[in-house]
Amino acid sequence: MSEQNPSRLWSAFRLILKARWLVIAVYAILLGPAAYFALKVPQDNSIDRLIVRDDPDYLASRDFAKVFGESEYVILLAEADDPYQPPVLRRIDDLEQRLRKLPRVSVNSALSIYRRAKAGFSATDPESADFKKFATGTQLFRKQGLVGDRFLSIALVLAVKDSSERQATLKLVEEVIADVEQHPAPLSRLRKVGQPIVNAYLDQDTQRAGMRYFPLFFLFVVVLNVGLYRSWQALVAFIITLAVCAAFTVGFVGLTNGVFTIVSSLVPMTILIVCTATLVYLHSRYVDRPPDRSVEDHQIFALCNKFLACTASIVASAVGFAALAVSKIRPIREMGIWVAVGLIITWVTVFTLFPALVRVLRCPTGNERQIAGVWFEKLVSRLPLFSYRYRYSLVFGSLLLCGVGAAALFGIPGVLPAMKLETAAIEYIPHDSDMYKNTKELEKLMGGLSITNVWLSGKPGMVSSAPVLRGLVDFQQRLDKEPEVGSATSLVTILSTLRYLSGAGDALPTDDAGLEALTDTLENQLGKEPLLQSFVEKTNVAQTHFAVVSKTQDFEEFQKLAQLLEQHWKASVAAHPALADFQMRPVGLAPLQAKISHHMVPTLVESFVLTVGIIFVSFLLVFRSGIARVMAMIPSFFAILVMFLFMRSIGVFLNVATILIATTVLGTSENDQIHFFYHFQEGKKDNASTEVALRHTLLISGKAIFFATLINAGGFLAFAFSTLPPIRQFGILSSVSFVLSMIADFTALPASLWLLYRSKPDALLQPEQPALPPKA
Repeated sequence: MSEQNPSRLWSAFRLILKARWLVIAVYAILLGPAAYFALKVPQDNSIDRLIVRDDPDYLASRDFAKVFGESEYVILLAEADDPYQPPVLRRIDDLEQRLRKLPRVSVNSALSIYRRAKAGFSATDPESADFKKFATGTQLFRKQGLVGDRFLSIALVLAVKDSSERQATLKLVEEVIADVEQHPAPLSRLRKVGQPIVNAYLDQDTQRAGMRYFPLFFLFVVVLNVGLYRSWQALVAFIITLAVCAAFTVGFVGLTNGVFTIVSSLVPMTILIVCTATLVYLHSRYVDRPPDRSVEDHQIFALCNKFLACTASIVASAVGFAALAVSKIRPIREMGIWVAVGLIITWVTVFTLFPALVRVLRCPTGNERQIAGVWFEKLVSRLPLFSYRYRYSLVFGSLLLCGVGAAALFGIPGVLPAMKLETAAIEYIPHDSDMYKNTKELEKLMGGLSITNVWLSGKPGMVSSAPVLRGLVDFQQRLDKEPEVGSATSLVTILSTLRYLSGAGDALPTDDAGLEALTDTLENQLGKEPLLQSFVEKTNVAQTHFAVVSKTQDFEEFQKLAQLLEQHWKASVAAHPALADFQMRPVGLAPLQAKISHHMVPTLVESFVLTVGIIFVSFLLVFRSGIARVMAMIPSFFAILVMFLFMRSIGVFLNVATILIATTVLGTSENDQIHFFYHFQEGKKDNASTEVALRHTLLISGKAIFFATLINAGGFLAFAFSTLPPIRQFGILSSVSFVLSMIADFTALPASLWLLYRSKPDALLQPEQPALPPKA
């Protein structure tokens, strides 16, 4: 392939280089809209963003929200040695009054209930004493976590619909409570916990992530270019190409109304890393120019020579990430699709914009400027014989470690449990933060913070009938006695509270006349009492719910809780047939969180198997070697499974970020094996020996593989500076995996090829010289 005998590919690249200024102009024009849409991408880490929209539990939760409203909860703990002292109550009351004035904020506390019942509160000594008697004279408030030893809590109900409303509302709350947090006296301290606070923290941290990751990656690219190519022109070409790929990818997310979550910061970084690795493959071939070839001809030759391998590797990566579309976890599905699209954009950009920039900037080749890496050539010259000598140990040792890693991930029945899953958002923030510690302390105090709503749907008017009410009281009592339930709040709780406020005690009547009077109270108060409206659908009085608080986090725990709820409900229905017409269904955050946990391992297995299958078929079509393809996957399998073994040994669990490592490493590290095999087949032409082919491969692609691994590992290592544990773990473990994959590329992969081709080093293949006859 040359100027005298051009192929279509050669002609296409020659045309791109001739129209280089037009190519650059087109990208410059498109960059503006891409940046505009990229800046429009919002951030939202709420739990319902983690589940796909067509999931039955997600749809049920949305239907529930349409009936009873969509709210998020923040708990303020006002702590004092004696929370009923007048100065303490005065400070708490003043805080509640200011919070009540905020938009989208409702306040619920023992003090607010008392104030509403008594038409006011002034924290005088007599009123403070009366409030203490009121708050401690029943177990209702303690069960709901509103009062306790040395604290009174304030429940804030936030009527927010999205991340922007959450951020704005929490900002207003922060402004009100800031003075009390900094100067709590006469309180000992004021603490705040709640899912909205965790979500807001994740939103803010992931938005700030780019300010940490991208400067580090930019510095890494600068060092790489200076150290490897020693050319400012190459550096400029790299940076412009990377910026365009990242902007176009995130712009696509904004154009399709995408929303970033905790794992979304991985999208632009993954694109940047794959793009940089591809640029290193291309430019390393470009700088390796023979003295007798012109720069223009050699640039076209380099593009044609690396086109198939780079295309196959990018397509393999894109397919690998697209396989995440099978996931039921929404951010993972979206990330897979976004990265796959971004990689296609990257493929187009590196074969159009980058060559145009290289020509315009007149990037030097190795003849004009000595590049780094001479030491590497000396190293790789020894690898073929090393891999032959230890071929059995390298191959079978790698396979053994793969097996141990698989056991660490999936477990051994009856011997070792599978790797633990983490889905609770609180586990995604730093464990040494006050937010984490406060949440864990409150979780112990209240018997959990996971909320499951037991949604009861019946016929119009059913909820206000005396037989149904008697059955609901029975169900409430069963839940109160259940050890797995921290607390349960329902219509029964609200009616008990209203009865207690009237001075009749907190026990509901059990006789027919008393229950009929109670239903009259319900019907009369439903239109004007907000507490009742939050638990009874007021239009048809056909639906109600029980808010069950527990320590449920993973799928197995929720399944156990759901079975207990089902058992107690069936027992209540058997004792009170009036409940039989209700449809009972658990909905809310706890079922969604359990569903996410349930889908994590299938996401890992399905996407991984799909990625392996498609990459195998792609390699078979391109290189026509099925057995070799299996051998070539040893480095990736070795890296991934040993990484899981490492995770298990240091106590790191699977979560929404670490679940992505397998697909990320497989889709990215396969690039190295594709380039390796491309040049190995190139070296095997004319029936060359395995040793000659390996030396050719390691000299041509080995240096690029080494520096591409540095890019992959160094790029993902930037995530190690994240304050969020899952992202930090993802960065460190991915970097470790890439290094492991590279080690296997240079050891286990050549060793497997020695075994596959049943070859020996050339020195051992030389015919023995015949012995000379002895002298006379």
